[in-house]
Amino acid sequence: MPVDPSSTVETYARIDAFARIDTWVFDLDNTLYPSDSDLWPKIDARITLFLAHLLGLDGMSARALQKYYYQRYGTTLRGLMQEHAVSAEEFLEFTHDIDRSSLLPNLALASAITALPGRKLILTNGSRDHALRTAHALGLHAMFEDIFDIAAADFVPKPEAATYERFFDKHAVDPRRAVMFEDLARNLIVPHQRGMTTALVVPKPGQKDHREAFEISGDVAPPHVDFVTSDLEAFLIEIMANMPIDESNG
Repeated sequence: MPVDPSSTVETYARIDAFARIDTWVFDLDNTLYPSDSDLWPKIDARITLFLAHLLGLDGMSARALQKYYYQRYGTTLRGLMQEHAVSAEEFLEFTHDIDRSSLLPNLALASAITALPGRKLILTNGSRDHALRTAHALGLHAMFEDIFDIAAADFVPKPEAATYERFFDKHAVDPRRAVMFEDLARNLIVPHQRGMTTALVVPKPGQKDHREAFEISGDVAPPHVDFVTSDLEAFLIEIMANMPIDESNG
């Protein structure tokens, strides 16, 4: 189906599907904060700098190798661990040591997430520390029960199936009663296969998009995507506004 980012919500599944959801899973980068934020470019630049220092490369060569590892291994970190036995802790500490002052508390999103019934979890290819610091800057840190980070995934990143299985097992998540919000369509393939409701978060019309070209799904939403939204907080508010009322309790 065509993606129309001018609309708040593109509904490919029935919105009342959310009535059965008891676990709300959110990606972090470019999902809980907008795609035009300068946060990811700062991290991206730190990764390039790490490779340049580690391997004695010039900036262009370091960046080319960084993107090669990213496409081949799912994260640059996994490529460095496989090819150069790099310490994951050292890499994550260096690359996530950034200024987050450009992030402002998103009170509308905080209220929308708080109103959701059930558990809320973050599932990220980044570090726990990065997720905590970023969520705190956004005013979202109190909304989430826990964070499943790249260390919890044994440094195997999304979209690998093993990562989702570890996540489901650790947090006792029934994927048939869970929804995942992501900015990368490929990271929703396995969740959809396992029965999760899937929601792709895309940039607003005209908004800068810092993702790689191969990460952008284009004008047609893949069949494993149930919903597409360019406004996460408005989407969550709409879910609650259309949630069927359970009259069995009163």
